[in-house]
Amino acid sequence: MGQKANKRRVAENAAMAKARMIRTSPQKLNLVAQMIRGKKVEKALADLTFSRKRVAQDVKKVLMSAVANAEENHDLDVDALVVDQAFVGKNLVMKRWRPRGRGRVGRILKPFAEITIVVKEVEEAA
Repeated sequence: MGQKANKRRVAENAAMAKARMIRTSPQKLNLVAQMIRGKKVEKALADLTFSRKRVAQDVKKVLMSAVANAEENHDLDVDALVVDQAFVGKNLVMKRWRPRGRGRVGRILKPFAEITIVVKEVEEAA
């Protein structure tokens, strides 16, 4: 009998990819996500390749995964893809402690983030 298929979370002309547990703060990750929002995929990949931010390589992997999903699963034209959405969320925060003076403790927070990228196929304006 099996399960019923899940409803699509994105439109028919779009594809999505998500990465979780990226070891950086959401604020830093959002700076890189802002860089690619609304751009054509080819231009966004070039920007991420030459970005000086460490987390740009993780974002590039997610974008390439979204493009692969669009091509393989949804039969979309890769050359007509645009980054429709790129949004960032909080994830786990590891709490660590450092000894400080006079028997006190210093708290260190090591945040994790997640990113979701949605690419959409747009028709070229003639």
